[in-house]
Amino acid sequence: MDLTDARWFKSSRSGHDGACVEVAIVREGVAVRDTKDRDGGTLAFTHAEWAAFVAGAKSGEFDD
Repeated sequence: MDLTDARWFKSSRSGHDGACVEVAIVREGVAVRDTKDRDGGTLAFTHAEWAAFVAGAKSGEFDD
C-alpha cells in the first residue's frame, strides 16, 4: 500500500495524551498507525475489511 501522500487523521474524540491511533484512507485501502509511534509500523486493510470492522464496532460486536 502506497502511503507516500497519505493524509493521516485521528478522531475528534481522541484525548490529548496521544493514546490513540491515526487512520489514512487511500486508493488501495485503509491504514492505521499508533500516534505515539508513527514509525513503528502500520496495519493495512482493504476497504471491505475496514467497512466490516466499522460496522462491527457500531453494532457492538466488540463490546464486553
